[in-house]
Amino acid sequence: MKYWIKEELKPPHGKVYIIKDRCKGCGFCIEFCPQGVLQESEEFNAKGYHPPKLVETDEKKCIGCGFCSLVCPEFAIYIEKEEEEKKEEKHADKVL
Repeated sequence: MKYWIKEELKPPHGKVYIIKDRCKGCGFCIEFCPQGVLQESEEFNAKGYHPPKLVETDEKKCIGCGFCSLVCPEFAIYIEKEEEEKKEEKHADKVL
């Protein structure tokens, strides 16, 4: 009998999408990100502001909390949570 199933716990991940031409460069997303995933870019958008960009070394550091999208006054950033496909596949195999 299996009393305890020990599965490897991994932190959630999210993918950040930035709509550069909507950004007005306020920096709220950069300042309030709990994981420090964003930084100001050197490029300019259509409005003449510096939109944020992902920190290159920490691509999987985003936990998908969505706080950056909540604080953005221009709705220029959003998050999609990345689900673990392996768990779903394992569960589907067990059901069959």
